[in-house]
Amino acid sequence: MADLIIRGGTVVSAAGRQTADIAVESGRIVAFAPQLPADAEAREVDASGLLVLPGVVDVHTHTRVASDEHPDRFFQDSVAAAFGGTTTFLAFNNPGTGSEQTGSLPTDANAWRRQTDSDSAIDYGLNLVLQPAHADKLPTEIPQVVDMGVPTFKAFMVYDFGLSSAAIAVALRAAARSHGMLMVHGEDRAALEANIARLKAQGKTQPRFHAESRPPYVEAAGTRMAIDMARNEDAPLYLVHLSSQAALAEIVAGREVGGRVFVETCPHFLVLDESRYELPDADCARFIISPPLRSPADRAALWAALADGTLNVVSTDHVPDTVAEKRGWDVCFDQISNGAPGIETLLALVYSEGVQRGHITVERMVDVLSTTPARLFGMPHKGAIEVNRDADIVLFDPQERRTVTQAELHHTSDYTPYEGRAASGIVRSTIVRGEFVVRDGHFVGRRGHGQFQERTLQ
Repeated sequence: MADLIIRGGTVVSAAGRQTADIAVESGRIVAFAPQLPADAEAREVDASGLLVLPGVVDVHTHTRVASDEHPDRFFQDSVAAAFGGTTTFLAFNNPGTGSEQTGSLPTDANAWRRQTDSDSAIDYGLNLVLQPAHADKLPTEIPQVVDMGVPTFKAFMVYDFGLSSAAIAVALRAAARSHGMLMVHGEDRAALEANIARLKAQGKTQPRFHAESRPPYVEAAGTRMAIDMARNEDAPLYLVHLSSQAALAEIVAGREVGGRVFVETCPHFLVLDESRYELPDADCARFIISPPLRSPADRAALWAALADGTLNVVSTDHVPDTVAEKRGWDVCFDQISNGAPGIETLLALVYSEGVQRGHITVERMVDVLSTTPARLFGMPHKGAIEVNRDADIVLFDPQERRTVTQAELHHTSDYTPYEGRAASGIVRSTIVRGEFVVRDGHFVGRRGHGQFQERTLQ
């Protein structure tokens, strides 16, 4: 006996689409057919004219944990994600998120789980950030946290909490031997620091010089270094937020010689470009993202790489800074907080800018937003509308038109980098494990409905 039947929508998978009914029982999909029989005990939802999509799986967010000053911020961003059609998100515990920093990976993981327990409206999980304090313990502690259901880690090649090349090599080896995977922020530290020093010496400290400090060759060199290290350790590698044609070329070259390389890009690289750095300082600071926004030619290359499979995933790199937390624009560009909010606009932007403009098919959109991230990050019950999968379902109206504005969003930031952008399509309802979290554009979920995802990589 079903709890819920969704009727008559266009159900989209990575392989195709069809008009079908979906039956849900106890949070799982139990039947899927062109026409299911009536069930007097089930709620019925008419999805005629709507796309029925698997919930988005956003594997790259810097969502902040609750604090005394901001007790609702983790919950609020989870609500924002639901309004955008995301049903599962993974967060990092890097400095700046409010996560406890103990110097021990198992203790860090337990602390983060304690800080986020019963605080999310949708399902969620953790990617552990590796820092210099962990370096001596990586061979022993990475296997421990993999056994705790946290098999994915992130290493930064830059910043004061970045790892040395030697430590990254150890992490790659330890993760691979434990059936885990390392995510790497690929930029060449030496080249970046030399550029920053040069620009400062020339008095070029305004926000617009952020982009000049991180040209594509800095990303390409870091990407090449990470791929070479992963090949040397016979380890899988996931490269985050790829932004440029130069870095794409390194991906292709690395795979040609046998590298197991998975790559994501982000909506800001697919939608925006470097012209934002020509804005007045106060506005320019809002677009300080690393890597920086690139040229229109880079943007076109990313869409092509999504279409042909070179890029595997699109995720947000959501950083819910407020304008004030960007530290204004009266400090040197390298002191301004990096990142921008995006947890609520992922699906809308990829559909509007990708599918509607003909860059990718709706099936490919489902693949890069749901199916592949769920597979790569160890969530076999997520990412597709199939029998025995979690009933994580989005009812999406492709005919609706909207303008993205901060006033209509629900995230904890006080701005959106997509302000005033016209978009096609809108999320009508979001269902997580069979329960409506957003219904007909209204939040109907609850704090604590989201479950922590203990994950195992295949």
